[in-house]
Amino acid sequence: MISLQEVNEKYIDVLKEIGNIGAGNATTAIANMLGLRIDMSVPQVQFLPVEEIGSSIGAEDDVIVGIMLGVETDIEGSMMFLLDMDSAHHLVNRLMMRPDDYAEEFDEMDLSAIKEIGNIIAGSYLSALSGLTNLVITPTVPFVAVDMAAAILSVPAVQFGMFGDNALMIKTEFSDELKINGYFILMPEEDSYEKILSALGLPV
Repeated sequence: MISLQEVNEKYIDVLKEIGNIGAGNATTAIANMLGLRIDMSVPQVQFLPVEEIGSSIGAEDDVIVGIMLGVETDIEGSMMFLLDMDSAHHLVNRLMMRPDDYAEEFDEMDLSAIKEIGNIIAGSYLSALSGLTNLVITPTVPFVAVDMAAAILSVPAVQFGMFGDNALMIKTEFSDELKINGYFILMPEEDSYEKILSALGLPV
C-alpha cells in the first residue's frame, strides 16, 4: 500500500487535474445557475488523514454548512462539500434574489437551495473524476447540515460509516463581487482509492 507521502509526491499532479476540472465544471455550473460571471482560483489539493481535515479548514467551533452524500457503483465512499457561513448566505441570497446582507437563519427553502447547489457542485467533481477514470460513480441523495465544523466532520463516520482513513481535499475559491470559499472532500474506501489510481494508469 502506498503511503500518503508517496501519493502527495507522485500523484499530486493527477489529483490536481481532478481538482482543476471538477472546480472548473462547478464554477461554470454555479455561474449558469446564478446568471453571474464567476472567476475561480487554482484549487489547492491535498491528500491527508481524515482526522486532519478539521484543522485544515479552520476552527472546530466555526459554524459551517456541510453537504454530504455517499458515493457508489464502481467506487464506494463518501464526499462532502463545505462552505463557510458567509459563502453559503451569499450563494443562497443570489439564488433567492435577496439583498446580499440578508443573514437570517436558513429556513427549509434555503436548505433545499443549498442541497441543490451541493448536488450541482458534487456532480461537477464526480463527473471530472468519472471522465478521467472511465469509472461509473453515482452520488446518493445529499444531506445538509449547518453546525460547528467539528460536529459536521464527525457526521460521515456516523452517517455513512467512515470508509477510509484518508481523504482527498480540494479547496476552491470562487469569486464574483464576494469571495466564496468551498472545500470538496472525497473519502474513498481503501479499495476504491486504489481503483481510482489504477484507472488513471498509476501503479499502486
